[in-house]
Amino acid sequence: MLFAIDTKTEEIIVSDSPKGSNEIIFIERIKRQDNEVLYNAVITLTSITKELIFDITIFKAMDKVCQMMYNKNK
Repeated sequence: MLFAIDTKTEEIIVSDSPKGSNEIIFIERIKRQDNEVLYNAVITLTSITKELIFDITIFKAMDKVCQMMYNKNK
């Protein structure tokens, strides 16, 4: 799963990309008010990518948290 935030609509954009592919498949949009905790987790995930020194270990750990939260609330 891939996660992004649409700041204009305050929605989480959920998509997927098959392993080894450049193709991105749209799955759904989730409104902030429908899952505030996941929204905040994706905000955190996004902010990790903006750090001056990018730490892949922290990014992967936060990505796993987002994946788990998404799958639990499907």
